[in-house]
Order: sequence, then structure tokens, then C-alpha cells
Amino acid sequence: VQLQASGGGLVQTGDSLRLSCVASGDIFSSYWLGWFRQAPGKEREFVAAIRWRDARADYSNFVVGRFAISRSNARNTVYLQMNGLKPEDTAVYHCAVDVRSRPAPSSRLASDYAVWGQGTQVTVSS
Repeated sequence: VQLQASGGGLVQTGDSLRLSCVASGDIFSSYWLGWFRQAPGKEREFVAAIRWRDARADYSNFVVGRFAISRSNARNTVYLQMNGLKPEDTAVYHCAVDVRSRPAPSSRLASDYAVWGQGTQVTVSS
């Protein structure tokens, strides 16, 4: 599996963005696809994840109610709709795949995700 993330940009506080992550190769139903972010000088942190089989979604507390993760089987793509963006959301956003058959909930550890995309920059100005 290879991942290609896109959709980042420079926006203002309160704006929205939709990130996309296209997966090439076989995505098995038991996989979780996740979004992480990393701000300068900070560790990579979990944002959200979705299980391919049934679109079961998990979110970090700081994005609940603002972000939504979804997937398109036909397009082999995972989306992260980000609404109500804040300056503290500024980071490089990465998509990743946990290839182990993990029961819900998803893992929130970056080390559990074996395949990573290249990241897309999101900058939110105040």
C-alpha cells in the first residue's frame, strides 16, 4: 500500500478544508486508516481513524465536533473534513495505515501505523 495526501493550504480561523488520502494497492477490510498531525517542535499526534470495513470512526478529543473522517471504497480514498479551523490546528497532516486486524477502537499510537503518506501542510492564520 502507498498513500498520497493532498488538500492542505493556508486558511483563516473558522475556515474549512478537506484533506484527501489516496491509497494505491490492496486495502483490506480490517485495516484502519488514520490521520495524524505534527506541528513544529511537537510530537506527531493522532487526529482520527476509520476502519475500512464498516467506516467505524474514532476521533481525538480536540477535533470532536469539528472534523469528520470518511472513506470512498470506489476511489480508495480517505477524507478528513476539517471545519472551524483554529491556529492550533496548524501542522503537517499525514495519513497512515494500520495493517493489523485490530478490533475497535483504533490505535492512537503512530508506531502502530506501518505505512505513511508524505504529509500535507495546513496553516491557519488568526
